[in-house]
Amino acid sequence: MRWGELVALRPRHVDWPEARIRVEETVLELSKRNSPTGQRIVFKGYPKDDEPRTLAVTRELIAVLQRRVDDYRLEPDHLLFPSTEGPSLVPVSRNTFRTKVWLPALEEAKLGFLVRMHDLRHAHASWLLAGGADLAAVMERLGHRQIMTTQQYLHTLPDAAHARSTRDRMRSGRPSLTPNGTA
Repeated sequence: MRWGELVALRPRHVDWPEARIRVEETVLELSKRNSPTGQRIVFKGYPKDDEPRTLAVTRELIAVLQRRVDDYRLEPDHLLFPSTEGPSLVPVSRNTFRTKVWLPALEEAKLGFLVRMHDLRHAHASWLLAGGADLAAVMERLGHRQIMTTQQYLHTLPDAAHARSTRDRMRSGRPSLTPNGTA
């Protein structure tokens, strides 16, 4: 999901029994100078392409979200990721999340390089494609309007066919082949 879509999530957007999330709105963060009303946070119905989409997610994620709803006694219209703990209609700002959560987590992980939050979206798309997902399915999942946008992720996969082949062999218990075809 895009940042604005993520911080606009509310319990009513989650289809709990089906393990699906409906992306129905997004948050825009504006500078006071660029905001016609002076408000920095603006909710916009529907995400970037003006069409809501539904994402299948893991049961583990659904359980985490359910615990959050239960622990904070969130109602259907409260935000799942607010600016303060507990029920709120004000989303956490990108900068607050970055400085108070993201950068400390990166420092603790000792990766040795900077990872942006948006890089996770790129990685997800690349891993889906490397795993054999259909380009059109990835396009729909990411909410891209044009297939050309999704195709940009293909450049990150110079050896995707070999990676899929290796993964399939590992799952079947057969040895992986080297690039020259030997075991």
